[in-house]
Amino acid sequence: MQDVVIVGGGLAGLVSAIKLARAGHGVTLVERKTYPFHRVCGEYISNEVRAYVESLGIDLAGLGAATITRFQVSAPSGRLLESPLDLGGFGISRYTLDYELYKLAQIAGVTFVLGQQADAISFTDNRFTVALSNGETLTSRLVIGAFGKRSRLDKTLDRAFMHQPSPYVGVKYHVIMDFPDDVIALHNFADGYCGMSAIEDGNYCVCYLTTRDNLRQYGNIPAMERAVLYQNPHLRRVFEHATFLYEKPEVINEISFAPKPAIEDHILMAGDSAGLITPLCGNGMAMAIHGAKLVSELSSSFLRGTLSRPELEQQYQRGWSGQFGRRLWVGRNVQKLFGRPGLTEAGIRAFGLFRPALRTVMQHTHGTEISVTS
Repeated sequence: MQDVVIVGGGLAGLVSAIKLARAGHGVTLVERKTYPFHRVCGEYISNEVRAYVESLGIDLAGLGAATITRFQVSAPSGRLLESPLDLGGFGISRYTLDYELYKLAQIAGVTFVLGQQADAISFTDNRFTVALSNGETLTSRLVIGAFGKRSRLDKTLDRAFMHQPSPYVGVKYHVIMDFPDDVIALHNFADGYCGMSAIEDGNYCVCYLTTRDNLRQYGNIPAMERAVLYQNPHLRRVFEHATFLYEKPEVINEISFAPKPAIEDHILMAGDSAGLITPLCGNGMAMAIHGAKLVSELSSSFLRGTLSRPELEQQYQRGWSGQFGRRLWVGRNVQKLFGRPGLTEAGIRAFGLFRPALRTVMQHTHGTEISVTS
């Protein structure tokens, strides 16, 4: 029996695995894909976690991570607003960052089960059993659920958000284009918005969120892009002149921004499994890393016997809500201003007249810097 099984090998899962393995605990991580691979993600990370990521052994400068210091947002008409990013951030692809973390986790002694899905998780007699898609089972004292935005496990666990409509589709490209490498831009269009920023190797991430209704109306992604995204002149310029590096885009369906509990059936949820920040706020990667620090530290205390399971769960729920609850609330509510042309135009105009309001919103969707000594 392992100390911990982590289901999902994204940022939250990998960082948790590294920290727990380095603390001397037995860790198995289950990931349905094999590294390296692409994920639908905006690939911008707030500097609140930069020092922490580097303390894990990631050489961001050596990997060519872009330095992001400015923010731009546009209305569907093209009206543009720019603001400095007080804390700033960096851009790096998930293909590169996840793979580097995976290699660090291997060195730390994490056991990987790749190319397999966890089909079910049960908790009986104070231990977990994880059933894999190949028919094998794993047992452990703890399970951390880091399986992302939407998974078969969410349905198996009958999580409440699965009963609510999930109308969003996420689409991501890597491109080469003429664009400042210190800017993260958010360009709005009818029923959606597109983020773009530099990553490593002189490339850029272009990632947008739209509705399934938009996609249905036009039949396929290229037709929808021409009919809807091209209405914003900034996006039209990118799609007409950029060099696209993917043969076809990365796509994820049925994205939900509904609130999610951080604990389900004694499983500690981390990253997008615990709550998904809207792309409008662009900080999900930092939240996943910050959440991994929280869950790994508390889990280690439980495994060492200094916390009971009820104490672990209570402290994790309280810590998670205190750290991220307001950020998610702000993100969900600010999102309502965008994606609708009239409201978006009014919102951009209002933020342009009162710049401190825009900076306040950005501050509420960014956390404080993680201390690497704590």
